[in-house]
Amino acid sequence: MAARITAPGFDVVNRAGRAGWHEGSQAGRKAGTLNGISGTAAVKLKRANSCLLPTKRQLTPQRVSIDIDCQIGTQIEIIPCKICGDKSSGIHYGVITCEGCKGFFRRSQQSNAAYSCPRQKNCLIDRTSRNRCQHCRLQKCLAVGMSRDAVKFGRMSKKQRDSLYAEVQKHRLQQQQRDHQQQPGEAEPLTPSYGLSANGLTELHDDLSGYMDGHTPDGSKPDSAVSSFYLDIQPSPDQSGLDINGIKPEPICDFAPGSGFFPYCSFTNGETSPTVSMAELEHLAQNISKSHMETCQYLREELQQMTWQAFLQEEVESYQSKPREVMWQLCAIKITEAIQYVVEFAKRIDGFMELCQNDQIVLLKAGSLEVVFVRMCRAFDSQNNTVYFDGKYAGPDVFKSLGCDDLISSVFEFGKNLCSMHLSEDEIALFSAFVLMSADRSWLQEKVKVEKLQQKIQLALQHVLQKNHREDGILTKLICKVSTLRALCSRHTEKLTAFKAIYPDIVRAHFPPLYKELFGSDFEQSMPVDG
Repeated sequence: MAARITAPGFDVVNRAGRAGWHEGSQAGRKAGTLNGISGTAAVKLKRANSCLLPTKRQLTPQRVSIDIDCQIGTQIEIIPCKICGDKSSGIHYGVITCEGCKGFFRRSQQSNAAYSCPRQKNCLIDRTSRNRCQHCRLQKCLAVGMSRDAVKFGRMSKKQRDSLYAEVQKHRLQQQQRDHQQQPGEAEPLTPSYGLSANGLTELHDDLSGYMDGHTPDGSKPDSAVSSFYLDIQPSPDQSGLDINGIKPEPICDFAPGSGFFPYCSFTNGETSPTVSMAELEHLAQNISKSHMETCQYLREELQQMTWQAFLQEEVESYQSKPREVMWQLCAIKITEAIQYVVEFAKRIDGFMELCQNDQIVLLKAGSLEVVFVRMCRAFDSQNNTVYFDGKYAGPDVFKSLGCDDLISSVFEFGKNLCSMHLSEDEIALFSAFVLMSADRSWLQEKVKVEKLQQKIQLALQHVLQKNHREDGILTKLICKVSTLRALCSRHTEKLTAFKAIYPDIVRAHFPPLYKELFGSDFEQSMPVDG
């Protein structure tokens, strides 16, 4: 998070190439000056609509300082509004905000209104939802440091200017990196900076690795400089590493829903049926498979070599004797670790980062645990009915102290059934992507766009199944697993809700932030609504 910056005595506003003065120092106005500039000069500056540029004759330290402030001001727009993520227009009331949030805060202070929240006082505040809850919007304004007092002081100090300049440079560098990422490149190393939020949807005050014994997923220590951050979904480079420019054009196939190629899914609009070439399907299949392999916690070979490492009876009894809340916390941590890799998997899928940020968040919130259950078949030993957990292979009895035997039994049954299908890594990858990109999720804003992506993934999955000479009907069996996955996740939510009712303080204080973000009971109330 950027350091909090006390506002200058004025706001430099760059709108369509113009700059103006706002909220000048009260003391300065009383004295007939604006930050040491005569009233006449200030009027001329307003009329000129431009920053004051020092001349050789007027090159004073004060004017140099003003010039630096103006130069920074003209670049502030690269930093999004700290409240809603919209395009910023300057520093207002001590914080970089857009015109809309500046006006909202000013009105709230003038009227001294007492706003109330109709939900759980944790509403999403972004560009599209900022007007839906005045209470939560005002609380966010105050939380990031907006204050009426912030406009009553003089220009920024050197320290404040340096801090602001550093943030401008940071955002400029990020923009350049995003521009470069349009070109195919090498895969990025897996990092803990996965995200579900966009432009400040959810602020988490600890690095994701912080609640996993201070380690990142790959076992390295996290950067101590990362003390708080937004869970932003940042674009990843094209991870496919494929050059399809030289692929010979192939006949185009139009797979309409009426053709019978999609007999297992109900799509809402015939116009959304994809038109793709076999080369495009092959490219998508390779991209998803590569993304899957790069974001698996363990190689399948490693897991197979560890199948003999099952928990001994005394170790099983040790887990069974753990307090219920301790075992729940351990499982929440393990699930969260797995979900981090699912988030990275999603980011590397061609087309996912082109979805709007709201839909990226919706898909991950709704589907990440489902993908974890799909991936579980890689770590499942059907002969012994065990799954890899906490360093060894564990049977259902290890989870006895959770107090949800029916859920554990269903999870193991699902793992056993999926494992019996003997899916290849490519098939697991594509089925995982298909599950994640479900177009029937609630709160999707661009449903048709998600639908098209899911259809392409289904085509790629069927293409791979046919290429692998799988038996007829296997695609039907896989897609039928989706309803089972949703039932498992629904039951998990029910069990968590019951546990939270008994141990609210444990969940609040000790469960991973990402786990609470994904599975909190206030999930539905916190999502944006239509209209």
